[in-house]
Amino acid sequence: MTPRRASAAARVVACAVLFTVVSTAPASAASLSSYEKQVVSSTNAYRADHGKVRVKMQKCVDRWANDQARWMAARSTLEHRDGQLRKLLRSCKLTGVSENIAWNFSTGREAVRAWAKSPGHAKNMQAAKMRYIGVGVARASNGDIYVSQVFGTRK
Repeated sequence: MTPRRASAAARVVACAVLFTVVSTAPASAASLSSYEKQVVSSTNAYRADHGKVRVKMQKCVDRWANDQARWMAARSTLEHRDGQLRKLLRSCKLTGVSENIAWNFSTGREAVRAWAKSPGHAKNMQAAKMRYIGVGVARASNGDIYVSQVFGTRK
């Protein structure tokens, strides 16, 4: 299938089935929201499978995750920003934070599965002390998807 056909098919599927993103890239802001929800639910399922408590969405942490995803998408780069997590600690009054980032997975579930296969990313998702989560998903001008998953704790 050509990229143009795949993109058109993605729009049709995303409109027809809002919560099941099966395309090569989410088609709209609603699809990006669905993608974020998939990351949260898949992360909580993964944590439950490993005997960890669920993490809850937290506005301040979520704002940072969204900022990181938009920053990566605007620059078409997959990288952590030096010093940002220290700022997050202070800004959100947290005692611990961690971050996972990803690029161009077609669904939030796929991004979480990939993180689960990486020891460092899996460690972040399994951290028992983490209680909060924020997820940001943004599209670059070329259509690529950038994801930031941020965890936080106050303990």
